[in-house]
Amino acid sequence: MKKLIFITFIFYLSGCVTPRPQNINNLCSVFQQYPKWYWATQHVQKQWGVPISVQMAVIYQESRFSAKAKPPRQKLLWVIPWTRPTSAFGYSQATDESWRTYKRSTSNSGADRDAFSDAVDFIGWYVDQAHRRAGVPKGDPYRVYLAYHEGIGGYIRGTHLYKKWLLDVANKVRHQAWIYHMQLIRCHDSLPQKHWWNIW
Repeated sequence: MKKLIFITFIFYLSGCVTPRPQNINNLCSVFQQYPKWYWATQHVQKQWGVPISVQMAVIYQESRFSAKAKPPRQKLLWVIPWTRPTSAFGYSQATDESWRTYKRSTSNSGADRDAFSDAVDFIGWYVDQAHRRAGVPKGDPYRVYLAYHEGIGGYIRGTHLYKKWLLDVANKVRHQAWIYHMQLIRCHDSLPQKHWWNIW
């Protein structure tokens, strides 16, 4: 009986996960499918000063909008699935340590990495920290992603300068942010607006 209850509980939890948007390449489609995501990114833009297109481009690169995303496992002897390279998890791929720091700094003790509103708030907070400590412009997705990937300390030391593959990825994030920005301009007026009776 206990085993049945446990299995039922697991299925219940898995049912609470928000499915990946149907068209992650179209920001208008994403926000029309999930209006609360739009409102969450608006809140982050207002609170942290990070453009919506930058927030969403980072998530696109990090997790492709998968709530339970994790880094792929490393291979032992090129064949056997082994450990994961980091503890990154969720939409923003925040590590355990970064997430704990975020929760302490913002007093958002109940934040979850697989909750979209918390994930984008983490990104806003992190970019704000990168701006304060390393002078990273909040509206520059290229430099934002480099600091996001390398850590603020690593970015300050210039560790990204020796990683051509990472510079190429940052260019992809910049391009994705530009696409999202142009899409948002076109559909902004048609997106659902948040009213006082809407709750998160």
